[in-house]
Amino acid sequence: MQTILQTTDTILMVRPAHFGFNEETAANNAFQVNDQSLSAIEIQEKAKAEFDAFVAKLRSVGVNVIVVEDTSDPLTPDAVFPNNWVTFHQDGLIITYPMFAHKRRLERREDVLNDLGEEFTITNHVRMEGHEAQEKYLEGTGSMILDRPNRLVYACLSPRTDPELLEEFSRITGYTPVLFHAVDGQGQDIYHTNVMMALGETFVVIVLDSIRDAEDKSDLLAYFDATGKEVIDLSLEQMMSFAGNMLQVRNSSGQTFLVMSTQAYQSLTPAQIAQIEKHTQILHSPINTIETYGGGSARCMMAEVFLPKV
Repeated sequence: MQTILQTTDTILMVRPAHFGFNEETAANNAFQVNDQSLSAIEIQEKAKAEFDAFVAKLRSVGVNVIVVEDTSDPLTPDAVFPNNWVTFHQDGLIITYPMFAHKRRLERREDVLNDLGEEFTITNHVRMEGHEAQEKYLEGTGSMILDRPNRLVYACLSPRTDPELLEEFSRITGYTPVLFHAVDGQGQDIYHTNVMMALGETFVVIVLDSIRDAEDKSDLLAYFDATGKEVIDLSLEQMMSFAGNMLQVRNSSGQTFLVMSTQAYQSLTPAQIAQIEKHTQILHSPINTIETYGGGSARCMMAEVFLPKV
């Protein structure tokens, strides 16, 4: 029987062409800042340089990074965050997702999926984007944290994470949904689960203070205990430095790395770093421009490819 993996050595990333602040997504993304200190051209150039350095760092440790060039037309300022529109699964399944912002819907690209089909086996493509007509959204592994071996999907409720669509995802994949409510320090719904939680093979990084309902918190801790995950607790302040937006990946030799931004790494305490390093190595890269204007970080930039090779 095939072993179900939690981490992959193959990542899809989209090199930005016209990265910038998106007013649409800022409506419910408290992490975005429309800093006026840089021109649009400067923002684009800085974002490209940060992206290239990030890819180089991943490749330097043996992670296979598939880089796709963003398009100039249509204009997609958030294309650098592909994990929101597509997920790739070990049984050959691809799912594409309904997106809150109209501009972001243009990021879904058949050409990218067709190109992947030359190298990987795609057995089925489920399209959930039709739900946009009903203004219901589920933004991939922004909305959902997948525990692949244990068939669990964790999600915090928000305008971008619809509970009915989470149930639909669960029916499609056979996962059990674990839905909870999480808020930031101002009491605002956290827009994506992946800014307050990251799940590794043997650990979970999570902002427990964002979960105010005692029953929700108790249920989550019970799942983590049952699935053998050591809990590494972050503060709400650390979350605002994108410390929750991490992804564990592996290289071709099987070594694992928890990938995060340099801002996230610098927000961690020595005790938290020691906790993480019991489980995995840490890899970080500075992506301040992408974080500031895009409101997303390292995890959002990586779409994990679990598809079987042709």
